[in-house]
Amino acid sequence: MAELPADRRAALQIVRKAILACLPRGYEEGMQYGMIGYFVPHSIYPPGYHCDPSQALPFAGLASQKGHMSLYLSCIYYSLEERERFERAWAASGVKKLDAGKACIRFKKVEDLALDVITDALQRVSVDAYVAQYEAARAQAGTPAKKSATSPSATKTPVKPAAKKASKKVSKKTTAKSPAKQATAAKKTPAAKKTAKKQAAVSPRASSHPSVRTTKAKPRKSTRTGSR
Repeated sequence: MAELPADRRAALQIVRKAILACLPRGYEEGMQYGMIGYFVPHSIYPPGYHCDPSQALPFAGLASQKGHMSLYLSCIYYSLEERERFERAWAASGVKKLDAGKACIRFKKVEDLALDVITDALQRVSVDAYVAQYEAARAQAGTPAKKSATSPSATKTPVKPAAKKASKKVSKKTTAKSPAKQATAAKKTPAAKKTAKKQAAVSPRASSHPSVRTTKAKPRKSTRTGSR
């Protein structure tokens, strides 16, 4: 902060003093992401910030940018209710119109800020309440905290091998047989065997078989009488 121009340094000192005076118990001050930060330490919330778990969970921040100064309030970012309350209080304060993004309030001098509205927003959110807001917002966004591997919801039910075998059997039964296989199967039926035996009995080839007896026709005696 010593490297900043005198006017900016004075403005940031006023805002910093106001923040420290109202900051709920449990939050800590330190340098974070190149600015003065206020955060939930790892000793209270070990997972840290999801974007970079090595960083403590950010709560507020104070920075000097190229064209303006910035005050970051995560407490109005993770809670729609707190955001709406903040905007209504700011509008009722009569201070310059709020120049803010989702969590960043931009200002060029202290007079642009409704300090009483800011301090009220900060002191309203305890560490426990803020962690709850943060985790609820992450869950709603589809990025909940990792669950323990022993939790019931984390246990995956394996696919039973029996189900796979059953599906294979069904697929085999439903597979159509080729014409050649159908013909072979038809020959093996009892009805087909009987028909084959009958055909063999009347077949011309049967007479030539050694087991079949053939009888020769006896010559017929002539009834004519010869001339004497």
